[in-house]
Amino acid sequence: MSTGALALIALIMLLGVWRSGQQFWLDLQALWRPTETAPQVDVRSVALRQIQGVSELSTTVFAMEAIVPTHQNRELAGFVVGTTKLLYIAYGEVRAGVDLGQLQPQDVVINGDIIQIRLPPPRILDAKIDVTRSQVYDYDRGLLGLGPDVAPNLQTLAEQQALKKIVATACQEGVLQKASDRAQQVVSQLLRTTGYSQVVITTQPPLPAACAAT
Repeated sequence: MSTGALALIALIMLLGVWRSGQQFWLDLQALWRPTETAPQVDVRSVALRQIQGVSELSTTVFAMEAIVPTHQNRELAGFVVGTTKLLYIAYGEVRAGVDLGQLQPQDVVINGDIIQIRLPPPRILDAKIDVTRSQVYDYDRGLLGLGPDVAPNLQTLAEQQALKKIVATACQEGVLQKASDRAQQVVSQLLRTTGYSQVVITTQPPLPAACAAT
């Protein structure tokens, strides 16, 4: 009985091949052909990479001049025999903003055509003395020139003190808050051009050590 049944099945298959010809084999191959699903795009990751690509977003520049006096004594047997004084006028700039490279996936929330971004805390991106716009206003080695000839050392010291003063003044003037507010506007405008109907940008307060001179 089993042999006859197998023979009957084989006959039916041969008849099917004879009737349908090539189509039969195509249908048979289709049963075993793997199917591919439509590619999926992680929209949040795309948006995150776009924003991170901007890297450091400098939004505020604070500039000022600082007048810094410095001096150094020359001593002999414990007595001051001469004093060198240097008066330096320094021009410095403080650049503040946010580092968009610090954005994390949890800082980006997308719901349909609504995107929410939480920006990193603002920080000082750069602080420097522009030596081309700074100058030694006065250099005096005292009576008979007995003060030490240390102009380069005093100038370096003056630049360091001037930089600290300029950074401290910039922080007192609210440079970090201004940078955060401006970054919020810039990123919002950037994302509105990508097709989102609603863009929500939130900011974070600066870190306690954000005003350290760099």
